[in-house]
Amino acid sequence: MAQTDPGFTYVRKGFGLKAEVQDTLAQDYNGHLVDLLRAREYTLEAGGVTVRLAREFGFCYGVERAVDYAYQTRRKFPDKRVFLAGEIIHNPHVNAKLREMGVIFLGSLADGSGFDFTGVEAPDVVILPAFGVTIRDFEVLRGIGCVVVDTTCGSVLNVWKRVEGYGRDGFTALIHGKYYHEETRATASQMEKYPGGRWIVVRSMDEAQLVMDFIEQKSDGAAFTTTFAKAMSAGFDPVRDLQRIGVANQTTMLARESLAIAAEVGKSLERRYGVSHVAEHFRSFDTICSATQDRQDAVNDLLKEPLDVMLVIGGYNSSNTISLAALCSERVRTYHVSDATCIDVERGAIRHLPTGKFDELEEAGWLPAGAIRVGITAGASTPNNKIGEAVARVFASRGVELAALEG
Repeated sequence: MAQTDPGFTYVRKGFGLKAEVQDTLAQDYNGHLVDLLRAREYTLEAGGVTVRLAREFGFCYGVERAVDYAYQTRRKFPDKRVFLAGEIIHNPHVNAKLREMGVIFLGSLADGSGFDFTGVEAPDVVILPAFGVTIRDFEVLRGIGCVVVDTTCGSVLNVWKRVEGYGRDGFTALIHGKYYHEETRATASQMEKYPGGRWIVVRSMDEAQLVMDFIEQKSDGAAFTTTFAKAMSAGFDPVRDLQRIGVANQTTMLARESLAIAAEVGKSLERRYGVSHVAEHFRSFDTICSATQDRQDAVNDLLKEPLDVMLVIGGYNSSNTISLAALCSERVRTYHVSDATCIDVERGAIRHLPTGKFDELEEAGWLPAGAIRVGITAGASTPNNKIGEAVARVFASRGVELAALEG
């Protein structure tokens, strides 16, 4: 462990300045149209257009807390350099606001192993994002001796505790997530607290199946090593490290898929070692974030209604928004947009990120003719004002002005 500089200060509960930044937060992120939708049973109708908003959407508690603490930090230290490790959350508008406030964003190291803290000095302040940071990153900051403001979400910390338990008891952590995501990297690093701690990250059920095929001796290590080259701990030996597995997940993944992967891996180990010995080889806990689950449940409820189009609003690098878009696209024509500017009212076109793709596409005539019902939801990192702006553009595409909606 790196030696701690005597000037190191660790802050996890803010600075007691919530009241002082509240008006600024409200001005930057509150949305009048969202308030109107709530007041009208999550429904607005005008000009032949009905908009239905999912009952759980947008900023969750963890995101609100992270953004609040970032604003408090800037208020507390007006004359200090304030850095942010990566992005506070995955929403371009929130991060842009922080840049406007003079917060300096730190990029990643060339090898992707952590953040580049070159240039950060003891008098500086560093904010840790809602996703958390790796153990290595934290130790580097301890060594520098700066002020660290930790906004790591409580749901993420809950996953870390489970993973730590796996490492302590000699289990390999199998994490359902994206190996390059900040949260997953931070979660995997918790295994470093224990000698021989091992981890592997699976993105999908297909990747989990490769793990299960190896467990059940249905494949050799060639395909396994190629697939997981960047998604497993250094020195990972599948023969040794897949005998005892504890399943965890990136909190923003599709909940049903995380649960299904855990169930199937458990069955695989049961087939390999027998029912009477499975407890010695397999552990799993439901570590799905409650906010992620609530938003997915609300979308499933909304999808029971007749809808012509579903609009999902949130950053293209927001994992929980991507999961919402994937859910919706199974049932109805779905458009994942980063914000309202993706909706071109004059041209009747929309720019969106199709499910499973990496490049934005533009589509003309996205709103069907005649009376239509449009469902709307937003990821946990999307502020209400950005949701409201998108709602306004949907109606404007049919010539309905804001005044008509408010009336």
